[in-house]
Amino acid sequence: MNFELTEEHIAVRDAAREFTQAELLPGVIDRDTEARFPKEQIQKMGELGFMGMMVDPKYNGGGMDTLSYVLAMEEISKIDASASVSMSVNNSLVCWGLEKYGTEEQKEKYLKPLATGEILGAFCLSEPEAGSDATSQRTEAKLEGDHYILNGTKNWITNGSSASVYLVIAQTDASKGHKGISTFIVEKGWEGFIIGKKEDKLGIRGSDTHSLMFNDVKVPVGNRIGEEGFGFSFAMETLNGGRIGIAAQALGIAAGAYELALAYSKERKAFGKPISQHQAIQFKLADMATQIEAARMLVYKAACIKDQGEDYAHASAMAKLYASEVAMNVTVEAVQVHGGYGYVKEYHVERLMRDAKITQIYEGTSEIQKIVISRNLLK
Repeated sequence: MNFELTEEHIAVRDAAREFTQAELLPGVIDRDTEARFPKEQIQKMGELGFMGMMVDPKYNGGGMDTLSYVLAMEEISKIDASASVSMSVNNSLVCWGLEKYGTEEQKEKYLKPLATGEILGAFCLSEPEAGSDATSQRTEAKLEGDHYILNGTKNWITNGSSASVYLVIAQTDASKGHKGISTFIVEKGWEGFIIGKKEDKLGIRGSDTHSLMFNDVKVPVGNRIGEEGFGFSFAMETLNGGRIGIAAQALGIAAGAYELALAYSKERKAFGKPISQHQAIQFKLADMATQIEAARMLVYKAACIKDQGEDYAHASAMAKLYASEVAMNVTVEAVQVHGGYGYVKEYHVERLMRDAKITQIYEGTSEIQKIVISRNLLK
């Protein structure tokens, strides 16, 4: 196996790293405290090509591979997970789903501006009573002539108020169970489409997470993705790729916390010498570095399997499962290495610890990842 990155991959990683230091790091603590969406920063990410990295250039995308996307996600997540989750949703869920399964008309109208970051997209699957259980959709879409009437509520939607385009999963024939679920493209501003209040969250506070309500929203038949009944398969296929993005986010959060802890351990002195010279701290740093490297290999492997056109469902689930656990473990230890200063916002690690927790929840909990992995093992 070749573990060396190509010159192109290194260039992408370095460009993302430079961007984070120049544009994301300044003000990141204030944005977290105020729960302020990083609108200007995400617009610049679009200008640099980070919002449609894997999209074909004919649709205004970067035409890059999944590994390039993962490298950029990792670097951006080291500094601002609120920005990286918007990037993840736009790339992994919305752009990928539209390019893979949308019509040419849908790609021309929606994918092109999404790929440049001119507009943002949102993926609407979770509901008050249907989070990880995608088969239990209560949102309904009933066909009436040349359009559908959409009714229901979606919860925990990333880019909830900042998006212009929403991919909404809904029941079109409840009698068919998961085979009666379909996917629709809904635009902000359509009559009956209401954006609820922003959630006040523990972490990724800059990300605008909202509930969405659909009250007799008219959706043209031409805005359905694929045939009726394709929605469940669409959601599962899209989430497989989304897990790679979230695994990369978790990896970045962990790596960011580790780098801060490592630097701090060389500066902070206790008992007459830097704490990095105390074995207790050395053991912590060794464990953190090893876990991060193992997570990195899983994430990069999942990306490479996807790029090779092979089935990557189990690999993405493994990467997401392990990287999210590492993110939580490493950030807790980073706070511990900082001691009392780790509990202070100025040192960043407490924010990274709060951000880490969400990686164990969205794109499916750890238990969901284990179900995906075990089903593959037992085939």
